[in-house]
Amino acid sequence: MKRFIAVAATLSLALTASGCGADGGEATPSGPLTLRYSWWGNADRAALMQQAIDLFQSKNPDIKITPSFQEYEAYWQKMATETAGKNAPDVFQMDFSYLREYADRHALYDLREQEGKALKLDDLLAGLKGVGEVDDGLYGVPVGGNTWGYIYNPAVFTQAGMAEPKPGWTWNDYRTALARITQATKGKVYGGANYIGTYYNLELQLRQEGGLLYTEDGKLGFDKPRLARFFTEGKALVDAKAVLPVEKGVQIKPQHALERDLIAGDLGWDNFMARYAASTKAQLKLGPVPSDASGRSGQYLKPAMLLSVSKKSKHAEAAAKLVSFMINDPEAGRILGANRGLPATNAQRAVVQLEGPLAAVAGYEEGLKDQLTKAPPAPPKGAGALEQAFTRITEELQYGRISVNEAVDQFFTEAEETLES
Repeated sequence: MKRFIAVAATLSLALTASGCGADGGEATPSGPLTLRYSWWGNADRAALMQQAIDLFQSKNPDIKITPSFQEYEAYWQKMATETAGKNAPDVFQMDFSYLREYADRHALYDLREQEGKALKLDDLLAGLKGVGEVDDGLYGVPVGGNTWGYIYNPAVFTQAGMAEPKPGWTWNDYRTALARITQATKGKVYGGANYIGTYYNLELQLRQEGGLLYTEDGKLGFDKPRLARFFTEGKALVDAKAVLPVEKGVQIKPQHALERDLIAGDLGWDNFMARYAASTKAQLKLGPVPSDASGRSGQYLKPAMLLSVSKKSKHAEAAAKLVSFMINDPEAGRILGANRGLPATNAQRAVVQLEGPLAAVAGYEEGLKDQLTKAPPAPPKGAGALEQAFTRITEELQYGRISVNEAVDQFFTEAEETLES
């Protein structure tokens, strides 16, 4: 997920919170009740959010919104502090990777109590229904979603004398394409980056086999032999010099190799296409992900972000009304566009004006809607740190500093320490 940088606009939006939200803000005969509403993002998002908030307040004059925003890391530092101090905002943006952690800490209000009343969820896209559930409660509502895809440059496939990817191509087909493109271009353009560098590709393979990355009770959904098989696939690509050398990928960070025209394509979240397309003259396309022999895609709609309500909020009904407005109101959808990911409801998707890469993303997801399966359970506490460990360990493997077995052992050791801490 993108990390945003907060700028000076914070000063105008981060209004004083005294007497508001969880610790006050009771409606009085002389004025409306007050809700604190926080999110992460940059000044562009803040300007759009303020327009949507103004619209909500015009339609709900009995509710006043006090907004604030920060960049991603600072946002979660502040959320941790405010939650510990029992002074969290009434409504706040939630990352899927933090949902279970905050729910398990009993910091979130169960929105089931407002569903069908102040909170309307009947128009959510089919693939996003139920996302935000933890155990028997509903602690987050998705505002946008995206799915895994293959983003590629068709001109490079043509240059290499290869047909573009079609539904049903397998992981073997994908590995063959990586090697053939690298060979055909004499290494000027690599077939791709090494897919073992992200554990969402492992998740994709597991889901195609009927498994999960994490189980419902927050444990790893795979064993050491399965991880060894995944790592071995990637090590073979390194040995064959079929993929972008890891050192080149590290050197260009935070840019992606597609932005630098170094690779023919890569697997990733489909909405990343807009970012990549903005940095290259290549005409990128979205294609199908590789699948196993079963032909299952393994794909699902992942919430780009969610909205949650603090358990300490004194205005749960009003907070739920704000959440409902932000995901359902067509005018709000038109204002926010795809800034928070493609909208999560049919009503808002119908009015969003999408052009170029984002229109391609919308078309891609529309074509997949009958193949998308249920989203996985919210990841356990520590999943974010474990994802970073996975990236670090796979880099060490690709550098040749550790063996496949050592990489597997390191990951499971860190998983044991991280998931149980």
